[in-house]
This record gives sequence, C-alpha cells and structure tokens, in this order.
Amino acid sequence: MNPSKVDRNRLNQLTDLPNIGPALAKDLQLLGITEATQLIGRSPYELYLALCDVTGVRQDPCVLDVLISITRFMAGEAPQPWWAFTAERKRSFKI
Repeated sequence: MNPSKVDRNRLNQLTDLPNIGPALAKDLQLLGITEATQLIGRSPYELYLALCDVTGVRQDPCVLDVLISITRFMAGEAPQPWWAFTAERKRSFKI
C-alpha cells in the first residue's frame, strides 16, 4: 500500500502495510509471515536472506529496502516510501 494511505489501526492483511503489494505479500507468506504483528522485532536483513534462501534466487536489493520500511513501521515509526531506506541499506548491507 502507498505509505500515505496506511492506517496503523487497520492492518487486516499484509497488503495494508506500507509498500506491500500482492507479490511481496506472497513472499512474506513464504517466510511464514501471515500477519503484520509477526514483523515486530524481526531483522529486515535476516528476512531478506531467508527470502533469498527459500526462493533460491538473490532478491532485488530494493526488496530489502521494503523489508526495512515495514519492520520499522511495525516498530512504531511513521510509514515511509521504500526508497527512503536505500541509502541506509547501501551503507550497512553489502549485497
């Protein structure tokens, strides 16, 4: 969902999270995540590596940006577009 439309009180499905569409919702389900609350306390870097493992392919680095955005959102931060985390990912995670 577009971050500007996210309502923290209405997270009924994974696509209600910022930056999550149907494809990434399916990827999260591959990791056993079916509810937004399951992202609380999770490492976006570990989620990214697990997704690469379970799919057998190196995921686009932008997927990591999205994972950072949703884990931060679930930790209480304001919803932001995924690209707001690109510089951080480039500094802290060499893919």
